[in-house]
Amino acid sequence: QVQLVESGGGLVQPGGSLRLSCRASGTIFRIYNMGWYRQAPEKQRELCATVTDGGSTNYLHSVRGRFTISRDNAENTVYLQMNSLSPEDTAVYYCNALTDDGRHYWGQGTQVTVSS
Repeated sequence: QVQLVESGGGLVQPGGSLRLSCRASGTIFRIYNMGWYRQAPEKQRELCATVTDGGSTNYLHSVRGRFTISRDNAENTVYLQMNSLSPEDTAVYYCNALTDDGRHYWGQGTQVTVSS
């Protein structure tokens, strides 16, 4: 089992920045991939960014160049630095961990609202 606890969401003006954090606990040694997904109202959940235990990253096209995912393996934490935020980035952001046996674990979600 893996438990994920997120923090860092909130309200920000367009053009602003936020940093999300997600700390993992439990059977951490089995985590292969960590990432961030988001779900806007009445839309499907979509992948924002992922990072493997080796540091390889993948981004949703619309966030590439604005969002940066990073991972601190010593602290079992993954971060999402979000810059140049726009109202289209408003969503609930979920931390995800993929273990080497193919199981997905999810955090509780943190709301990000971009509005003036």
